[in-house]
Amino acid sequence: MRELCRTFLHRLAALFRHRHLEDDLDAELRSHIEMAIELNLRRGMSAEDARREALRSFGGVEQTKEIYRDQRGLPMIETALQDLRFGLRMLRRSPGFSILAILCLTLGIGANAAVFSWAEGILFRPYPAVTHQEQLFALTGTARGEPELTSWPDILDLQRSCTLIDSFIVSKIMGTSLSIGDRAEVTTGSIVSANYFDAIGVHPILGRGFEPGEDAGRNAHPVTVISYQLWKGRFKGDPQIIGKSQRLNNVMHTIVGVAPEGFYGTFVGWAMQFWVPASMEENFEAGGYKLEDRGARWIEAYVRLRPGVTLSQAQQEISAVAQRLETDYPATNRGRGIKLWPLWQTPFNNANTLLPTLEIMLAVVAFVLLIACANVGNLLLVRSFARRQEMTVRLAIGAGRGRLLKQLFTEGLILSAFGAAGGLLVAHWCRHALVLLFPARGGVAMHLPGEIDWRVLALSAGVCLIATLTLGLVPAMQTGKIDLAGALKSDSAGVVGGGGRAWVRSGLVVVQVSLSFVLLVGAGLLLQSLQRIRNTSPGFSTRNVLDTAVNLVPAGYDAPRAQSFQDELLQRVKTLPGVESAAFARMTPLSYGSFSSTVIAVDGYQPPPEEQPTVEYNEVGPEYLATMGIPLMSGREFTRADDEKAALVAVVNETMAAKYWRGKNPIGERVQVKSRWMQVVGVAKDSKYQSVREVPKPFFYVPLRQNFSRGAGLFIRTPLSPGTMATALAREVHALDGNLALYEVITLQEQVDRSTSPQQVAVTLVGILGGLALLLAAIGLYGVMSYAVSQSTRELGLRMALGAGASNLLRLVMWRGLALTAGGVVLGATVALGLTRLLGSLLYKVSPRDPLAFGSAFVLMAIAALAACFLPAWRATRTDPARALRE
Repeated sequence: MRELCRTFLHRLAALFRHRHLEDDLDAELRSHIEMAIELNLRRGMSAEDARREALRSFGGVEQTKEIYRDQRGLPMIETALQDLRFGLRMLRRSPGFSILAILCLTLGIGANAAVFSWAEGILFRPYPAVTHQEQLFALTGTARGEPELTSWPDILDLQRSCTLIDSFIVSKIMGTSLSIGDRAEVTTGSIVSANYFDAIGVHPILGRGFEPGEDAGRNAHPVTVISYQLWKGRFKGDPQIIGKSQRLNNVMHTIVGVAPEGFYGTFVGWAMQFWVPASMEENFEAGGYKLEDRGARWIEAYVRLRPGVTLSQAQQEISAVAQRLETDYPATNRGRGIKLWPLWQTPFNNANTLLPTLEIMLAVVAFVLLIACANVGNLLLVRSFARRQEMTVRLAIGAGRGRLLKQLFTEGLILSAFGAAGGLLVAHWCRHALVLLFPARGGVAMHLPGEIDWRVLALSAGVCLIATLTLGLVPAMQTGKIDLAGALKSDSAGVVGGGGRAWVRSGLVVVQVSLSFVLLVGAGLLLQSLQRIRNTSPGFSTRNVLDTAVNLVPAGYDAPRAQSFQDELLQRVKTLPGVESAAFARMTPLSYGSFSSTVIAVDGYQPPPEEQPTVEYNEVGPEYLATMGIPLMSGREFTRADDEKAALVAVVNETMAAKYWRGKNPIGERVQVKSRWMQVVGVAKDSKYQSVREVPKPFFYVPLRQNFSRGAGLFIRTPLSPGTMATALAREVHALDGNLALYEVITLQEQVDRSTSPQQVAVTLVGILGGLALLLAAIGLYGVMSYAVSQSTRELGLRMALGAGASNLLRLVMWRGLALTAGGVVLGATVALGLTRLLGSLLYKVSPRDPLAFGSAFVLMAIAALAACFLPAWRATRTDPARALRE
């Protein structure tokens, strides 16, 4: 009976304690609070302030109740919800800390999600609306191991012979012009095989795709499928558009279909506006009818594998067919193979161009995320010291270490979840930002969207989980060192932060500084590389030469009429004030278009058995070399007399002369091009043709009149601005034909800048993220030094009482901050020496160990460190020694 009474009284007392705060806490907890109140009274506080501060240090009345209830063994779900509520309440109680932490994580996770979305939308799932892209692979020919385009007859042979491939898909980018006022707007389109829309799983929303056989015959099927954007824009969404005609390159094409919204074609970077079958190739491609010419390599193709077929199996079958074609057609296929490429390695579009940049960006954003997590980890570490009384109470009333870890990881999860949500929002805003970094290209619509699908969400969730583990681990490391006496007394450690705890905070700062230093070095290397590229002479003048064009094909000009127009326009242009010379040429150096390429034979040169000499060339008019500023090393350049009636001639470059004539003067020698022998009349200095970064290669020129092109570009040497010349040129063109219009007028320097846009994008992105990393590192350093000063009041006061001046304290704090910075720079320099070699594909004439890049990064890091340390150091000099010693 006595035991029953004792049990009843205990339960009654417990119920009573839950109704009032004083009785809600057990005796041990009350003693802790009483000790805190007594300590606050000794500090000079009033009784009410001492009680309020003691309760606040334990999280307040409600928080203290929750801590007490927390130890009573609630079910797992209830404790998880309680941890979540408690974590949200703690974030709300510290809005400054919460906003800064979430902002850092948002930037870190957002940068990763944005780059993930670009990689997904450009490399791995580059074609919106196309089904089963994992089964699509690019197809190219190869010559001497290098990718090249392939021919239509080769594609037909592959289609007949391969059993493991479901579809061969041709999609060759090309363009036409639409006259608007006194300018011509370029519209991009594709020459495609008849199975194009069915093979990629895209179904027109109006009309149909192409029918079997519409890609055969010479100009036999003038039909077109237009894009949704063109239908809505130019045709105002006409529901009766099917069956109507649209003039494309002066040929009336019947519109048979409208592609669905969101489908931009199968060329990464540019949005296609229309598609025509391969039978219309001659109308859009220079160089005549190519569907029966096995040596004409112009095809950009894809394959779709049958279900269950691997890339290696398909490649093995295609290689066997390529070997047979090499045997059957040695004149055109000797030394050539055929290769399949994953979409992210496609050689003939911007995926291949942007691949090195995106690879670098994936590493860069990982560094930014680490810096952001280290920064938030430091914030949490400092905050954990402020909450050590709370942790002491939890341990004192029976909470296990696992229970504390669970709460801390829950708080880390809340922070990282908010950061992930903000990061995905940032990625959504930035998904179209990449295209803004590329220069405009004469009205051509660029399309480089990010794709936020389940893969990007899964990667972002993984990043969020890693951040949660990191953020929860940092404060959890301190729970094992908590003791009651240390929690209730004032921490008066030195400037360095107090022994064992300081090394964690300092280590995180060193990590931030080192990673920031690596990014700054990378940005410096890329910037120098871009400057070297743009300062490297391309072998022709760039400042005083303008480039434009008048496309005569859409206006219906045949070859004789086009020749007459070019002659008359050239004569008019040369008489304009300020014009020094002018010339036509089919291709512009460093543009996206391809130079003509042909198999050659040289008198006296016997190629090795495995070699089939193939050289690129350009069709140019009289005075082209002089207008472009390409020096003539010997012989002469073309004149008006080198027309279709004259003997065939050519001008070769230095590399071609050295390779095929081996020190002999090639003037007067012969070279065979397309079964026609040409006499070499000149040797021109090497220049850049496709890329500023290319190594010297054989190249030659032929007279434009002997291989005429109606779509030639016009080059003008003049000191006048593009705007001034554009007005004068438009006037002269309209005087000859009011229905014609000019393309944009640009300098060749602008053309060079456009050709280096991938390097510009890499520099811009790495620079932005490097600056962000530097800012985060500076914030982290400032936070550590500020906390160290605030916790060192007693030591600072004692130093001043003993005679230390403000300059001594300033130097003491600054030295500590700069020492951390120096440690980070040393570590960062070591890491950078190993990692910057990965930039090799993006660097041009710059060593990965360039001292200027390392020195510049050091200067920026030192300036940021001085700025971050100065304010805490200045605050240290304002310490009142009397008040510090009294407290």
